[in-house]
Amino acid sequence: METRNIELRLLRYFVTVAEEMHFGRAAGRLAMTQPPLSQAIRALEDMLGVALFVRTKRSVELTPVGKDLLPEVRRLLAGADALRPLAQSLARGEAGVLSLAFVSTADYGLLPLLLRDFGARYPGVRLQLVEATSDVQVEELVAGRIDAGLVIPPLLPRHAVALSYLPIAREPLVIAMSSDAAAELGQGAQEWSQTPVSLHQLADAPLVVFPRRLAPGFYDIIMGCYGAAGLMPRVGQEAIQMQTIVSLVSAGMGVALVPQSLRHLRRTGVVYRPLLESGPVVETGLVWRAAEVSPVLAGFIDIVRTHAATVPALP
Repeated sequence: METRNIELRLLRYFVTVAEEMHFGRAAGRLAMTQPPLSQAIRALEDMLGVALFVRTKRSVELTPVGKDLLPEVRRLLAGADALRPLAQSLARGEAGVLSLAFVSTADYGLLPLLLRDFGARYPGVRLQLVEATSDVQVEELVAGRIDAGLVIPPLLPRHAVALSYLPIAREPLVIAMSSDAAAELGQGAQEWSQTPVSLHQLADAPLVVFPRRLAPGFYDIIMGCYGAAGLMPRVGQEAIQMQTIVSLVSAGMGVALVPQSLRHLRRTGVVYRPLLESGPVVETGLVWRAAEVSPVLAGFIDIVRTHAATVPALP
């Protein structure tokens, strides 16, 4: 008989006999008679092709192979016993893996809040996090390589039908500028001030911005802000990560329009100011494949919905 046909029942019999070192007592623990137990152990030995016990009329002892095999069998049975509770946890979304991508703008406000709440409710779920631009996230979603993503809309039209989107938060844009530029405007050197700055005051400063091909939604919001003020910005530098954009601002390479939560990204020589011009906001939302919602993902979506309901909408 092949080892692939070994039943867990036979392995449990082996462990019980090894613990009792007596077929009669082992049979009593297993609520069976001794002859069927002896036959079962013989069948297991035949399957494995080795003797597990040395039997005499007076004693039962484990063979050297039996002694070495016993801890391995115990580990195997422990794993089998854990299957049912694991399966139940997976079905409830309390265990498993969630692969989540996020835009860099979410890393300084929205993402930590969601991960904190999700981790508190589902501590048994393992998170796989990756930072990516919105366009890359959509492609990864469609290919099935991630479960969900925090993106800046709009979605690509050719993928919109296959994906679900849930808006989470909208926040105003603020100006990130060097402390030297702030000093020239008569602003203080503090990292954040409620004193607004007009785009017209910075019209000659180069703009540091995401490339449109990688973040069309965010790029168009920024350009629309300048356009509404009657200005045409001069793009000085492009970068695909917020950390890089803010670092370029600190080096005096220009100014940037960033979500208000980026105030938490502190860089020496960078200050943040609200815009005098009203209206420019950036939205962040969750996107996932509409036809594939695992229990783990459903739990995360529930966290997102709860958070979205508590965030006041901006005009």
